[in-house]
Amino acid sequence: MHLALDPAIEEILERAVGGEKISPADATLLFSARGSDARALWSAADMLRARTCGDTVTYVINRNINFTSCCTGSCLFCSFRTKTGNAMSMDEVRTRLGTGGITEVCLQGGLHPSLGLPYYVELLQTVHHEDPSLHIHAFSPAEVDHMTMQEGIGVKETLRVLKEAGLGSMPGTAAEILDDEVRSIICPEKITTARWKEIVTMAHSLGIPTTATMMYGHLETPEQRVRHLFAIRDIQEKTGGFTEFVPLSYLPRNELGLRYGLRGTSGVDDLTTHAISRIVLDDVIPNIQASWVKLGWKLTHVALTCGANDVGGTLYEENISRASGGTHGDCTEKGDIEAMIRLAGREPLQRDTLYSVL
Repeated sequence: MHLALDPAIEEILERAVGGEKISPADATLLFSARGSDARALWSAADMLRARTCGDTVTYVINRNINFTSCCTGSCLFCSFRTKTGNAMSMDEVRTRLGTGGITEVCLQGGLHPSLGLPYYVELLQTVHHEDPSLHIHAFSPAEVDHMTMQEGIGVKETLRVLKEAGLGSMPGTAAEILDDEVRSIICPEKITTARWKEIVTMAHSLGIPTTATMMYGHLETPEQRVRHLFAIRDIQEKTGGFTEFVPLSYLPRNELGLRYGLRGTSGVDDLTTHAISRIVLDDVIPNIQASWVKLGWKLTHVALTCGANDVGGTLYEENISRASGGTHGDCTEKGDIEAMIRLAGREPLQRDTLYSVL
């Protein structure tokens, strides 16, 4: 049985599958897709994924270390933040690294008022000394901005010092929604859209690749999501420095959720957002990640048929999502992650941080 589609949505999807770029207006209309239109959208994104990435699903064996929860910020969506507290000692960091097997360590923390650039440098040097083969994926643009303010130096010099100390790449978190109207409500003291763009663009120019993320499902509109996606696309066309795009569904157990009565995203919205991310970014960022920590494995399986080709990492520790109500765990062993990928009917492929196959 052939189900009739909205002619405008059908025409956009035909163009996208045909290899044409879609416009922001097109992408905004796609966010209105429901029923058979949504299923056609997901299918179109899956066709693009298969053409660009094939039928393998990549993952990385990594360990996440949140080295401090103390933060001067006021993000309403964060339940991990504390106003007091210490940062991990170097001995604690060494202990958290654990035994071998990982290829990446991810370091992120709050904006601790007492931490300056020397701490971050020592953190990098400690990890590198413990295992020089580890790729260090560390410090969001907000953390880099914090370092510049603490030291009174520029972004370029800060990044240069970090790279020299062992920084391999950066997580493109702290992006939330790259629209200052939304940011003024959900994270009023966080870096602006322009500052986020400045820091990641500078990182790329210095040979420091980053990821890109989008936290969706709170107060933003479809138009603001689309502006975010096209801002990421614009940077990538200029720098080529993004390794992946990660849609992150908002988790509501926090002040933002309580204040505005938010309940989080629906599964349909999650799949649609991953699909539109694939369609908008496919020719410039081939890797679209479905975060099992945010979605859970069952919905991650479905997202792999809606444009996603990667499931992230093993993590071993994840505190930020859990603090805001995440219930899908914070650790998946290599064998488990491969089994989960095979349950989705796809073939697992281990990668490194920069998507080289291992």
